[in-house]
Amino acid sequence: MQEYDMGEIQWPAGYVPGFSDNFCSNEVIVRDLAVSDAWPFLVEAARWPGYYANSSDIAIHGDKGPALELGDRFFFKTFGFPVDAEVVECVPPVKGQPARIAWHGWSGEDEQRLDVHHAWLIEELSGQRLRILTQETQNGAPAKELALARPNPMINGHQDWLEGLVTAARAAAA
Repeated sequence: MQEYDMGEIQWPAGYVPGFSDNFCSNEVIVRDLAVSDAWPFLVEAARWPGYYANSSDIAIHGDKGPALELGDRFFFKTFGFPVDAEVVECVPPVKGQPARIAWHGWSGEDEQRLDVHHAWLIEELSGQRLRILTQETQNGAPAKELALARPNPMINGHQDWLEGLVTAARAAAA
């Protein structure tokens, strides 16, 4: 088993940044917001389109939900791709440790197949600050194309997701 810092993303074989076809990393650190404020907006996938315009058609398979859990399979559309996904990591908020969720997603077939590992880490920092980190690695021809695009749609899209998540959590906590 690979050793890792709890404040880092856990990468499965084949998806380690620098060895994949595309990688993006986005992070925010904000004040006066708790993990428990933000967590529901991330794990309840049906909420995504309400604060992140680049997501739609959310469906959790097997009558599960509303919160995603380890092993859950779901579907959504993002960046023009229909994505099937499976939650491969889910650590709900526990005082003193980061909350974590990650999914493996895939879209397309053969030479147009896209495979991704999308991970999130949410942790409380000193001074009533909250860190939200999201990172994604991708493999396949579509990933190679996205890596060359300027401006980078993954960096910009995931930043919108982070900012929307913070805005939604703040509004609900008020």
